[in-house]
Amino acid sequence: MIGSILMGAVHDFGALIVSMRNDGKSISEVAAKYINPRVRFIFFVVVFFALLIVIAVFGVVIALVFDQFPSSVLPVWFQIPIAVGLGYAVYKKSANVLLSTAVAVLGMYLFVALGAYVQAKYPGACSISQIGPIPATGVWTILLLIYAWVASTLPVTTLLQPRDYINAWQLFIMMALLVAGIVVSCFSTNGMELVAPAVRPIAGTDIPSIWPMMFVTIACGAISGFHSLVASGTSPKQIANERDIQFVGYGSMLLEGFLAVLVIVCVGAGIGLAYKTAGGQTLVGNAAWEAHYGSWAGAKGLTDKLSAVVVGAANMLSSLGIPTVAGVTLMGVFIASFAGTTLDTTVRIQRYVVGELAGDLKIPFMSNRWTATTFAVVTAAALAFATGAGGTGAMKLWPLFGAVNQLLAALALLVVTMYLKKKGGLKFLVSCVPCVVMLSITCWAMVINEKKFIDDKNWLLVVIGGGIFVLAIWMTVETAIVFFTSRKDGALDDNGAAANKDGINTIDPVKQA
Repeated sequence: MIGSILMGAVHDFGALIVSMRNDGKSISEVAAKYINPRVRFIFFVVVFFALLIVIAVFGVVIALVFDQFPSSVLPVWFQIPIAVGLGYAVYKKSANVLLSTAVAVLGMYLFVALGAYVQAKYPGACSISQIGPIPATGVWTILLLIYAWVASTLPVTTLLQPRDYINAWQLFIMMALLVAGIVVSCFSTNGMELVAPAVRPIAGTDIPSIWPMMFVTIACGAISGFHSLVASGTSPKQIANERDIQFVGYGSMLLEGFLAVLVIVCVGAGIGLAYKTAGGQTLVGNAAWEAHYGSWAGAKGLTDKLSAVVVGAANMLSSLGIPTVAGVTLMGVFIASFAGTTLDTTVRIQRYVVGELAGDLKIPFMSNRWTATTFAVVTAAALAFATGAGGTGAMKLWPLFGAVNQLLAALALLVVTMYLKKKGGLKFLVSCVPCVVMLSITCWAMVINEKKFIDDKNWLLVVIGGGIFVLAIWMTVETAIVFFTSRKDGALDDNGAAANKDGINTIDPVKQA
């Protein structure tokens, strides 16, 4: 609650404002203006590694959802033609937006229902079990990376924007169903309660301390550095009026915080309504939770982590009369759809990063849309298949992601703080305080992680984690020097290009995109 309201929403809103006031430039580009060019390059390098992990891991997440919940395959893939049709109708044929939205959302849920039916009648019919020596997850990862390449090279209004748009409606509907499921479950005959213990002390030398490690574990529901990349990457090119920024930037982070609370309820309470073990026994209450999280490291794999959310949500939806198979399909589609939009958005942002880095390094052919996108996808594929054909190689770097993501948020807040500092007054404290908190706790966690990596002789994580940590400290020092030596800049040149006196964006968002 504290994180999303006072830190995450400030971070997202601030990054979006700073980008909009600077012609929609990335947060890295803005850093060069308000700090110095060296910081710009440092930021780009940190962003590149963060996005590399995101692309590879989200491909694995969707692949695992498809393999574990094959009923989600049909609805997720058919969202693509539905989104393209919606974009064509609205932008090319000037169709009524409300009517087009209703048709698109209805079509999406018809395929959800069809997916549940197909899966119920023909188990595994939509799942790729094996193609030659490549496991199902590897095949899905390849197909998803190909999709991401195509999606990120198309104009934003062709696929990315309409798909994100109908997914937003899916989010609203799914959250409304979960809230209703919580209310009905709580007032049902058996009731529903949090079966996960608030605190459970466990002895063991390999158990990390709650402080500071919790802060790099519970990520996007509180604050996420990835959001600053979207807020200064694709979002500025789609906003027509500055007055919408508060709703889009600050409001959407509050919504994500609320979604995170619902997920906690799913895994902490919903799972206790009914949990089927591998042996076929159905457990309820605390026994159900203990069966899934038998130790502090319980549910180690992504499959187990996903199943906890899906099972808990499906249990709550069943209280509304929604069959379990339909509930599982709804949640599987929900998770895979949002992971899919994250995947294609991330590849697009990585394309921008590669292009701008290529410009800095004087490699012009790498700044081309096609070569930059290809480089982004190929490097992610190399990471995904580094450990074998299963496509799960990104999990080798996954231990870094929580800390790198939160570190990225702290660095973005540094840039926002410098922007506000140059505006004059004490308004910079709004972003400076969460920035200092994020830098302190995240760097502390990174030092602990680095020590563990050294003890485990995991030299890959030692080198990459240590390198990112050094770059972050370097950027912080550079920023601190500028912060304490600069004075108010007077009237910054950030209003004319982005908006006129009425707050209307003077850049055609469709042409710019």
